[in-house]
Amino acid sequence: MAQNKIWRATKTVLKIAITAAALYWVFNKVEPKDLKEALAGSNPLFLALAFVAYTCSIMIASTRLNGFFRNIGLELTERYNFKLYLLGLFYNLFLPGGVGGDGYKIFFLRRKFKVKGRHLLSAVFFDRLSGLWALCLITSALIIFIPRLQIPNEVPIIAVALGTVAYYAVLRRYFTVYSRHFVTTHIKAIGVQSMQVVCAIFLLYALGFEGKFSPYLFMFLLSSLVAVIPFTVGGLGAREMVNVYGAQYFQLDEHLALLISLLFYLTSATLAASGAYFIFRPRKLGEDKLPTSEEAAMSNDDEDNN
Repeated sequence: MAQNKIWRATKTVLKIAITAAALYWVFNKVEPKDLKEALAGSNPLFLALAFVAYTCSIMIASTRLNGFFRNIGLELTERYNFKLYLLGLFYNLFLPGGVGGDGYKIFFLRRKFKVKGRHLLSAVFFDRLSGLWALCLITSALIIFIPRLQIPNEVPIIAVALGTVAYYAVLRRYFTVYSRHFVTTHIKAIGVQSMQVVCAIFLLYALGFEGKFSPYLFMFLLSSLVAVIPFTVGGLGAREMVNVYGAQYFQLDEHLALLISLLFYLTSATLAASGAYFIFRPRKLGEDKLPTSEEAAMSNDDEDNN
């Protein structure tokens, strides 16, 4: 028990330290004053549209996860699941030292609906995996429109095709319950990532950009892949480093690349903050009081040890 607490505290310190180091490096490459001026001059209409696009992506992601829950026999209404999804976003972004959004949802659903933890864990895992597949698919598609990378068009097409076949074959062979709705699930996964690309496009318009979008979108997707690795707070710092390095490689505007990343983070944080509402109004989730992230972490640790 004590070792688990020490490990969680160590992870928190490491996350914050790595995030701070990454941001320090980024802001040594660009002038904060220039970023502030560009942000002040951005178009509020396109910022609002970017938020709407991001919200749509999260709504689709919520329905995708609920589909995985149905595969294991857990029936939640879409509205209830979306509320819980927002709560998970809040824990992911604003409480990096806790159990995390996915872990909290697993604990909450296991306790409330008496579903086995390993079934919930597998549903959440394959939900994340489907999102990663869609992210790789759209990133590969963008490679075709960026000649500077000097990658033959056949390479990303063949890689995605073979990867998809292998992915489906493994699901069909070993995880049949998740392969039954493969097409529907992965159309939703593409929808999630596509709406986030639309969000990035609106952010470019908000900043008055009129050039070629594909390099910036490619960097945006690459930074999303990096942000999947949980070594920073909500991907903050890691995304920005990828965008600055990418801007240098493509000889693009570093300030613009960094602004897109920061604005996307602020957009996601704005929506994630709404999840805090359910902490203060737990009855909206059918509870008198929500468990704390510490309680969830301790419970999940106990199950891992059993």
